[in-house]
This record gives sequence, structure tokens and C-alpha cells, in this order.
Amino acid sequence: MADDHVPADAAPAGDAELAGDRDAPPAQPMRQVIAASLSGAALEWYDFNLYGLSAALVFNKLFFPDVSPVLGTLASLATFGVGFVLRPVGALLFGHLGDRVGRKKSLVATMLIIGTCTFLIGLLPDYRAIGIWAPVLLVTLRMAQGLGLGGEWAGASLLAVEHAPRHRRGFWGSIPQAGGPVGYLMAIGLVSLFALLPEDEFLSWGWRVPFLLSIVLMVAGLLVRRTIQETPDFERVKSAGAREKAPLATTLRKYPRTTALAFGARLGEACSSQVYQPFIIAYATTTRGYPQYVALVGVVLYNVLGLLLMPVAGAVSDRIGRKPLYLTGAAFVAASGFPYLALVDEGSTAAAWSAMALAGLGGAVCMSSIQGAYFAELFGARVRYSALGIATQGSAMVAGFVPAIATALVAGAGGSWPVGVLLAVVGAISFVSAWLLSETRGGAEGDPASDPGSLMKGRKGRATS
Repeated sequence: MADDHVPADAAPAGDAELAGDRDAPPAQPMRQVIAASLSGAALEWYDFNLYGLSAALVFNKLFFPDVSPVLGTLASLATFGVGFVLRPVGALLFGHLGDRVGRKKSLVATMLIIGTCTFLIGLLPDYRAIGIWAPVLLVTLRMAQGLGLGGEWAGASLLAVEHAPRHRRGFWGSIPQAGGPVGYLMAIGLVSLFALLPEDEFLSWGWRVPFLLSIVLMVAGLLVRRTIQETPDFERVKSAGAREKAPLATTLRKYPRTTALAFGARLGEACSSQVYQPFIIAYATTTRGYPQYVALVGVVLYNVLGLLLMPVAGAVSDRIGRKPLYLTGAAFVAASGFPYLALVDEGSTAAAWSAMALAGLGGAVCMSSIQGAYFAELFGARVRYSALGIATQGSAMVAGFVPAIATALVAGAGGSWPVGVLLAVVGAISFVSAWLLSETRGGAEGDPASDPGSLMKGRKGRATS
């Protein structure tokens, strides 16, 4: 295979006038930028994981009470997956907005949608109160929430990466990714606290309080984001009059191969995260008979380790490159599925916690921590919001149905081995996709020369017809 790595001194065709000095100190202190980026990411993942926890523990009983526990759990997890259907639509909508009018305005809109939908879920009456309208409204709000979620990830990542000096983008770009474990720990902490109530009180009103509290997080996040300047990269594009009229069309025209490979590269991380969290909670408590606290503590271990390791992984990628670290993470996901599930199936608390802790040390963390920087560096600034959105949220849509698919596979096979096969397949897809992507650390950003399917081809950027 020809080496399509872009030389460090090559500038993206048509973007050279926008390059600027990316190693200069940021115009705004990075602590302010990170506060704005992380607050939105934490709210996103708080809402996202709060729904996942409730789908595994509560919604099957309140919104699908007239079916068996397994079918109720399956239906509940399917509503979890439905939220992912509109994530690519949200990525297209808010990606276009982010590339046309600015990252900051797009992020304000996504935060409003996510927080409002989560708050309204906390007010929903259950099946016994309004019948079939209860799950219908639940699914509707979940889909609207997915619309906002689809635009939030790329914007929060770009807010940090595009403000950061080039040589520290891996580190600073990893901080918003830590919004995942931060949001999960907030969600699981509150759910666990209210789960201490008597079961009838928890199912009556206790589960609602964490959803209603999301309005506080939303208001706080909006106040922080109001203080943040637009990113330097977007300002350069705007000042040069170089904004794309149709950034998605330009992405697909200039970066078809890179977009497809970024989709594949994210698939292993997105799918494995859904196995390690919402699926394993439902599987451990419903199928394997673990006490609820065992599953919840195990997932807390997974997220705490991830939170500690993400900045480390980001800093390491600034030294050794994005690609080696990403390949390591993908290989871990592919190889770890069977041992992970075997430990959970063993039936002991120590084994289950060991499995969940080991998962937190491995693949998903290595990949997710550097996706913000790695994927941003693959695309030019004029289309970056749209490109990141469509590449990552397409794989997220697939991953959203993994908990329901994995539950159905276990029920059909009478064992967990099909889930191990699933992890091996998505891990392998991510490994091959990352192998085919270029290294981006320190190089030119988004050079179409790195995409043989684009308008440019070859090391020297020779134009092709």
C-alpha cells in the first residue's frame, strides 16, 4: 500500500491562507474553553447515560409492564436505541450550522434541546396512567434528545481542539471526552442514591428526580458557554470569506474515503461502550442474577478508570501519534470480549468487578480519548463540524441498538458467546479502518491528499480530474 501520509509542512489545498499560527498561545485561556466544552459534554453524557440506566432498571417496569421481564428489558433497551436514529440527522443539521454560523451558536442550540428533553422525560406519566401514550411519548422525547446529541459531540470536541496549540491538541482534546465518564458518574450516583428508597417510592417518583435535575446542569452550562469566544479556526475561515455553502456535500466530495474510515474507526469504541455499560447492567441483573449494586459498582469502576486515563492517553498521543494508540485500543476491543464475558458469567462479585475494571483500562478509553483530536485533524476547518458529525454519529446510531441486539442474541443462544463475537467483529473493523487512516499528529490538517477518493491524490497533492 502506498504511503499517503501528508508531510508536516504541507497545507491543505485551498486552506493555506487559513492556517495561521496554531502553536501560538490561545486567545482565550484554555481553562475557560475546557469548562465550556466539558460542561456540555458532561450534560450530554449525563442525559445519555441516565436514560440508559433507567432503560435497564426502571422503564421496563413502568412503560412495558404487561410483558415478561426479558421482553420488557428488550423493549426498554430498544427505546434507548431509538434515540440514536436521529443522531445522524442532528449531526447534519448542527454540523451545517456549526460550519456556516459558528461552533458556539450550534452548541447553545444542542444544549437547550438535550436538557429540555431530559427534563420532560422526568415528567412523563407511566403506562398505567395513560396507556400506550406513555411509551409513545417516551420514544418521541428520546428521538428529540438524539437530535441534540447528534450535534453536541463534534462541537464540544472542536471547541477544545480548535482553541488548543497544535502540539497539545491530543491532551486538550481528550478533556471533553472525559465528559463521558463524568456524566456517567453523575447519573449513576444520583440513580444509586434514589434507588436506596423503598422500591415502590423509587418507581413512583424517585427515578424522576435525576431527570428533573438536568435543568440545573443545562442552565449552568449555558451560562458558561456564553463567555466563550468563537474558535480561531472558524474565525479564520469566516474572515477569509471561505465558508462552504454546503459543507456536507464538500465533505463527501473531498473526503469520501476518510469519512468512511472514520466511521469504521469509531464503530468499535461506540459499540463496546454500549456492551460495557447499559447491556452489562441489564445482563448482569436480569440474566445472571447479580444484585443491582454489583453491576452499578462495576460500571462505576469502568468510568473512574476511564476518567483517570483519558488525559494520559491524550498526552501520549501528542508524543507518539494518534494512530498507534488507536490501533492498540481497537485490538483490545477485538480480543477482550470473550474473557470479559467469561468473568461476568463466573458468577462471583470479584470476577465481575475485575472484568469491568479491565474494560476501563483498555480499548474504548484508548480510542475515545483521542477521537476529538484525531478525527478533527483528518478534515479541513471549513467542513470539520459536518465531517466529524456524520462520521461519528453514523456509527453511534449503529451502536445505539447494541444493548437490544446483544440482549436478543443472549436470549436466542442461551449464553453470552455471541456478544463476544460481536465485540471481535466491531473491534476488527475499527482496527482495519484506523490502519488505513493516515497519522495526523503534527501534520497538515484535513489535507485532501490523504484521501485517494477526493479531488487530490498523491504525496505531492497532484490535482486529478
